[in-house]
Amino acid sequence: MPLSQFDPPGGLSDLTQLGRKQWSAFISDAVDTAIAGRTDHSNDSPRAQYYNLTKTDTADDAKLQEVSWIAFPRVVKINSVSDRQRWRRADSSRDVQDEYCEWSVTRRADGKITRVTFTCEGPEYWELLAQTQPDTVVQLYQEFVNPAIQRNDLFDASGRYIPRNRWNSTTTDGAMHLVQISNTLSAEIELSAAASIVRVKNGRELTAEQELVECAQYGVPQRNSDPHIGGVVNSVARLKADVALSNPVGLYFKDLATDGWATPDGSDPKTYWTYLRGDAEHPVRAVYEVPPDKGFTVSDITILGQPINFGAQITDFISIKLTAVACRFDRSTAVPMACVGPAATAIGGIGGPTR
Repeated sequence: MPLSQFDPPGGLSDLTQLGRKQWSAFISDAVDTAIAGRTDHSNDSPRAQYYNLTKTDTADDAKLQEVSWIAFPRVVKINSVSDRQRWRRADSSRDVQDEYCEWSVTRRADGKITRVTFTCEGPEYWELLAQTQPDTVVQLYQEFVNPAIQRNDLFDASGRYIPRNRWNSTTTDGAMHLVQISNTLSAEIELSAAASIVRVKNGRELTAEQELVECAQYGVPQRNSDPHIGGVVNSVARLKADVALSNPVGLYFKDLATDGWATPDGSDPKTYWTYLRGDAEHPVRAVYEVPPDKGFTVSDITILGQPINFGAQITDFISIKLTAVACRFDRSTAVPMACVGPAATAIGGIGGPTR
């Protein structure tokens, strides 16, 4: 049987039963829109191998496919001349943190880092929560960002939620959820659906990540995330399988790798990495923080011999993930498509022949 409804990201329990139904409806509508494809382009619709878990059975041969990538923004990396420059740039603005991971850095008066908070929660969840349970939004901000936060810090005079409020817009005052323009669950759904079309060019089936991005025109080619997500999804589609994002749909932390890290007292640097929201398989909020009684700070920890002077240094070692589900292998009859192009234009007026 199809899934009864989509669950909130990370198995979060903030929403009421009504809110959970509204969330499921939002994800279902987003998936249906992605399945329909961009009809204002040629060779981009329908996405016949992409399916809605709540409307189509997931067959018994289903397999999960995890996709992961490094959280540091690759666009910043390839446009910087040194590690120090790229770390400083990535720490300077949430608008450049475009790998579905954003962070905020807390420092002491002497500049040493005491805490770095990371989030991969999509903004759409918070928009719905704010519409239906504004008091819950305030409570969560107080719990995870700052206990002094008031309702008028988060909502305007008309009661509308402000996603990029003072406590969720900078790299120093807090990070509750994603705000970078491309970091949305809708974008994740659209990208994976667009990548589900098998592509051919000059009689050759495309397989490389960058040529698929260029041909299908999804995502940002310079990122770590978009080309890799598309490449993995497309590799499953080439097995003539149906594909979808698994439930719960979302972006999640996969891990923090601390090989090459060292602490002043020889303690395990991984122990200072903690997940704060989401379930064990789907964490959506994390913090890197040394307890005060340890007598040293995050900046006293070294990575490959260098002290942590930027939150961005940590993101070099954080991986973000999503999980797709595929089934009905070797059964799809969808025909491969050529590269995406402009929509065909009518000749001779409305209803005339097209070419």
